[in-house]
Amino acid sequence: QGSRLASPPRSAPVVRAHRSRAASHVSRAAASTDGGGTADDPWNKGPIDLDARLYSYLLGTTREPEVLRQLRVETSTLRGSQMQVPPEQGQLMALLIELMGAKRVIEVGTYTGYSSIAMALALPSDGVLVACDTSEQSFEVARRYWKLAGVESKMEERLGDGKATLDALLARDGPGHYDVGFVDADKRGYWEYYEKLLKLVRPGGLIAVDNVLWYGKVADPEVTDKQTEAIREFNARVAGDERVTQQIVPVGDGLTLCRVR
Repeated sequence: QGSRLASPPRSAPVVRAHRSRAASHVSRAAASTDGGGTADDPWNKGPIDLDARLYSYLLGTTREPEVLRQLRVETSTLRGSQMQVPPEQGQLMALLIELMGAKRVIEVGTYTGYSSIAMALALPSDGVLVACDTSEQSFEVARRYWKLAGVESKMEERLGDGKATLDALLARDGPGHYDVGFVDADKRGYWEYYEKLLKLVRPGGLIAVDNVLWYGKVADPEVTDKQTEAIREFNARVAGDERVTQQIVPVGDGLTLCRVR
């Protein structure tokens, strides 16, 4: 403090400069060894290297109902099996349904039904999940497992274009009717689905959007296909959207969670 009022000794600036370089060195070292990032923008905790052994451990601590395990096994033999959400994501979504006390859910992109069952099992007995998909073949699998899981009475099936379905639901039910909306459909349509769900989901409700890290492609500047670019644009727009509180969660292929304000 006193050095601001009186002329410091000649050695003082040298000492301060030495300390500054040392602090910078320590900061850079901490950034590179503890968390990562840079001295000016350190990662306080670096990302977990989720290798096969650690992922197997994670799955071993995940509560996956037997009916979902059976569905996962069957889906693994089908075309597009990578579209199915993993067990830990299904469990997270069920937890979110419980935490919110949700009763009404919209799912855009049901595929063979894993995520719809995970959420429906967490809904109360009078809960409703509107399952939207464009594939009758996928619905044929989903119906069997909805019945096996005992949730078929909670399901409202909608076969057809997702955007048209959301418009029809808005006309029928009005704005703010739903507690949760989940999107796992065509990536180039994400922003339109999101805008429609902002009308359908109540304030305080949740919009969840899958595949937002897109197998890591979003971070690779050399990947410029239309789907990747669409997801990049979607992520950037949601990050700046003051209508929601949002965060990307690195579960599965990346899951954006948005609380509607």
